[in-house]
Amino acid sequence: MTVQSKHVRIKGIKDGLVFLLDDKCPFEDLLSELRYKLEHSHQNILTGPIVHVDIKLGSRPVTEEDKEAILNILKSQGNLLIRSVEALEEPGEKDSDALFLISGMLRSGQVLHHEGNLLFLGDVNPGGSITCTGDIYILGALRGMAHAGVDGNQEAIIAASLLSPTQLRIADVISRPPDEWGTRESSMEFAYLSSGAMQIDKIHNIVKLRQGLNVFKGV
Repeated sequence: MTVQSKHVRIKGIKDGLVFLLDDKCPFEDLLSELRYKLEHSHQNILTGPIVHVDIKLGSRPVTEEDKEAILNILKSQGNLLIRSVEALEEPGEKDSDALFLISGMLRSGQVLHHEGNLLFLGDVNPGGSITCTGDIYILGALRGMAHAGVDGNQEAIIAASLLSPTQLRIADVISRPPDEWGTRESSMEFAYLSSGAMQIDKIHNIVKLRQGLNVFKGV
């Protein structure tokens, strides 16, 4: 069966690709064409080195499930690294405290940006960067740069299994870690702002800032 390429346009930019997805067609048709294009077209750019991808959904209202369906198709191509997704949110669906989950590895020169709170499963290597409007939680080593609260949210935090960054930034406050960070304990920590200064603490003390968290107290 031939799928007409009218709902998905792929545009090359200086540092990656932009996927322009039609916001008027039925959503299932959009998914079908996206899947078809990745499986049968553009193999010259989909089988090479890592490519940064920005997804633009236009004025189509989408749920988190819709976004995940699109991301799952794109993730089937191992060299595509999703950098951003632009779309309208379904009214009443957005949860400002929700965590968006993504896995992978950020290498030198790669940038991952997310609107909201992000849980990243993997390592951020030196030269790699994560930027986020909300909190950043990394189940892995942070050896690159992380910037939380990029829109000015000073309540944002940055947590990592191994906190050994080249730079941390929360809102407009920048911390360049001391040399001894390379030999810190191998326990999960988080960075936060207190009176405008960057502070580091053990992850179990996060409840001091996130008092709405459910806390395990044992029996």
